[in-house]
Amino acid sequence: MSEQKEMTLQIEGMTCAACAIRIEKGLSRIEGVFSANVNYALERSTVTYNPKVVGSQRFAEVIAKLGYHALNEEEEKEKEGLKLKAYKNQMRLFWFSLVLTLPLFWTMVTHFHFLSILYIPQVFTDPFVQFMLATPVQFIVGAPFYVGAYHALRNKSANMDVLVALGTSAAYLYSVYLMFEARINGHVGMVELYFEASAVIITLVMLGKLFELKAKGRTSQAIKQLLRLQAKNALVIRNGQEQLVKLEEVVQNDLVRIRPGEKIPVDGTIESGSTVVDESVITGESLPVEKKVGDPVIGATININGAIKVRAIRIGEDSALAQIVKVVEEAQGSKANIQRVADRVAGIFVPIVIVIALLVFTVWYFYVMPGELASALIPTISILVIACPCALGLATPTSIMAGSGRAAEFGLLFKGGEHLENTQSIDTVVLDKTGTITKGEPTLTDVIVFNHYPRNQLLKIAAAAEKNSEHPLAKAIVTAAKAQNLLIEEPDFFEAVPGGGVRANFGGKEILIGTRHFFDREGINREKAEPKLTELEAQGKSVILLASNRRLIGLMAVADIIKPGSKGAISRLRKRGINVLMLTGDNERTAKMIAKQVGIDQVIAEVLPEQKSEVIQKLQQQGQKVAMVGDGINDAPALVVADVGIAIGTGTDIAIEAADIALMKGDLHGVADALAISHITMRNIKQNLFFAFIYNFVGIPIAAFGLLAPWLAGAAMAFSSVSVVLNALRLQKVRIDK
Repeated sequence: MSEQKEMTLQIEGMTCAACAIRIEKGLSRIEGVFSANVNYALERSTVTYNPKVVGSQRFAEVIAKLGYHALNEEEEKEKEGLKLKAYKNQMRLFWFSLVLTLPLFWTMVTHFHFLSILYIPQVFTDPFVQFMLATPVQFIVGAPFYVGAYHALRNKSANMDVLVALGTSAAYLYSVYLMFEARINGHVGMVELYFEASAVIITLVMLGKLFELKAKGRTSQAIKQLLRLQAKNALVIRNGQEQLVKLEEVVQNDLVRIRPGEKIPVDGTIESGSTVVDESVITGESLPVEKKVGDPVIGATININGAIKVRAIRIGEDSALAQIVKVVEEAQGSKANIQRVADRVAGIFVPIVIVIALLVFTVWYFYVMPGELASALIPTISILVIACPCALGLATPTSIMAGSGRAAEFGLLFKGGEHLENTQSIDTVVLDKTGTITKGEPTLTDVIVFNHYPRNQLLKIAAAAEKNSEHPLAKAIVTAAKAQNLLIEEPDFFEAVPGGGVRANFGGKEILIGTRHFFDREGINREKAEPKLTELEAQGKSVILLASNRRLIGLMAVADIIKPGSKGAISRLRKRGINVLMLTGDNERTAKMIAKQVGIDQVIAEVLPEQKSEVIQKLQQQGQKVAMVGDGINDAPALVVADVGIAIGTGTDIAIEAADIALMKGDLHGVADALAISHITMRNIKQNLFFAFIYNFVGIPIAAFGLLAPWLAGAAMAFSSVSVVLNALRLQKVRIDK
């Protein structure tokens, strides 16, 4: 398989969704490019390519040829400054345009009967003065439309610039023709001109773009807020000396001192001191967390009341906050399936509008008002101006941006717009037990020995065998051995048996620890343990058996604590009509006991890791849309197979990597929250698309019948995009009922 790399490019100069589609097609045609995705709302392109065949220079060349500009590395660093500069330039152009347009607009509004009493300075009605006012607006303020239209037509496509340039040019040039014809024929002052139409349209489109720029900036507010969470400096101890350095100067393994009340600057491990940390900015968990030596801490969280020293482990792009920002950016930049439909419509929209405009002109000029050029031009101009592909292009990405940003504030990381979309169709949620429903911090409750085997020796052997296991039950055994100050030696051999237990060599003996099924597969007689095993499992405890040299020597029982929010979260899911199942490798009695306590009716227990994905596939074959929620390595295959994989943020990196959504809080309420945000976001997208389609569906016929003045068409077009973005912004304030 050829090498693949991904690159993100910031692009300047896009004016509507058709521009994004053109760039996407241009990049996709380059040899060595596997896929290209251009997000108009974010003004960003993500390209997957073979670095041995093509690179950034070629991408920039193609984008430039299409009439746009891809920011280089230096410009990328200054992109916020460049955006501000572009906004200010646009603002200056708008004010310049407004000053010249207002006199023209003033003369126009007095044509309305109820405003006819307004005073109009005589100079404003002079055709030559109107020409002098409209010309700078048309060719200075309107220059970007002409440039954009030129590049679009040169590349055999059409966009919003083409529509605006055609519509305003028709009004302006026809007015120039009428003005000179009147002067030649001596009819000055007796002719009706349309300079105000072209000038007002350009001014209103500029105003709409300003509002759009401002609103689009607010949709990406979540990213900016996340970046603001970072500490700016760190107090580093080097060679016994404390020195205050910038965060980017901290290197891995630096020892960082953090005083009470300060932000923790890096991800690391506490080497001295103890404290309480507010992790709400990362996990969404409001309760502070106690931390001691050896505990991990996350950068950007707040050290509340203790002086600590932290060894820096993950810095820069590897830090938890940087990874969160990356995931949110990728989600905001990705496309949901519903957006691809809108993009296809936007791609053919402008040519269709031009054809409709030509047909309308023909009908008016030859049939409705034969020979009346002005009567035919007015509806034609209105159609060209009111048609707006921008609203279609913005309808989905702005909602995805706002929705995924709001989700991040709830501690939910959607890894792509398609996952935000897919989550709303989920009707079945499958939950792992350990670490998902329960805390995943089991406690050793019972140690039963057989054949007079010494209890402490049994615990010591079990701890040695389980020392290298990541399973929560193994950790409970090791913790219990440490609590009794037992020396835990390194085993001579260790092997984890997925879904079964462990096999180890210790002190010249083969040690087996695992479930009843594991012992059955190994052919070890467990008859002596059966009464006690049944009794402990009936109490909801997980029981593991121990054998030395294939002879049963004892059993241990471990109990896990149900997470406080599990029952309430499952109740919320069921109220939404979601079918909830428990899928676990634990024994059936224990699983059913836990399920009963949290309100789950369906339990699939004693399932091996490789069988979990098979269970998910069977549910899918029955027509169910399945979300799998888990936290362990053994959940990863099922997370990948599920329609939506949801990883508990407290789980392993492998599980989080395999999932489509990560719950930073590690609380099952996050699953219900994810479903709620997905439903709300998709409803918002559908509202936007409905408005965008209905606006064009209704607006174009009204314009075609000559019922809409060109300047009103311009106003409608300018504010159609703004209304879509403002509707998406409502997601930033959305609340979720618990």
